[in-house]
Amino acid sequence: MTAVIDQLNSLDKELFLVLNGMYTSWLDPIVYMATDTVYWIPFYLFLLYHIIKEYKMMGVLVLSGVALTIILSDQITTGLMKPYFARLRPSHEPSLEGMVHLVNNYKGAMYGFASSHAANTFGTAAFLYLLFRKSKPWMAWLFLWATLVSYTRIYLGVHYPADIVVGGLVGILCGWISFKLFGRLREILEKRKTPSIP
Repeated sequence: MTAVIDQLNSLDKELFLVLNGMYTSWLDPIVYMATDTVYWIPFYLFLLYHIIKEYKMMGVLVLSGVALTIILSDQITTGLMKPYFARLRPSHEPSLEGMVHLVNNYKGAMYGFASSHAANTFGTAAFLYLLFRKSKPWMAWLFLWATLVSYTRIYLGVHYPADIVVGGLVGILCGWISFKLFGRLREILEKRKTPSIP
């Protein structure tokens, strides 16, 4: 079993070096900005507009679902997985010193498995897609956004591909859980609004 894990770890590092090595200097500042939540605020406002337009006052419950998704995915990856597995980020891995492309000397925290960026973005994408898949099927493009944000972490040298894949799966699971809870709460609220027939 240990041999298999070592082999997978080796393949993960090799794939990382290939992907991280595909960089150009003019793209560095763009990717550096794309990984930062602040620069996505206009995009978040765009999503907020569609949430309010579709759900009106119930939009508060939708936003609570997004918040729950992010809290769950972030706590699982950052609060549990990173300290438990204690896998060094490639930017901190001694055996890869001098081989990793970094931008602005950004290295991130010490441990990287699994990626909270991937978990948060894929979780948000999953929750909103499940919620809007019938009325706004274009929400499926949110998974492309999540992939782009997640890829920036490899480009910047702070995550291995496996960090991204596992983080993404954690996020999707959290998004699904939040969606189910949202549906249940919505049912309860709608029943309370419906007057009982004597």
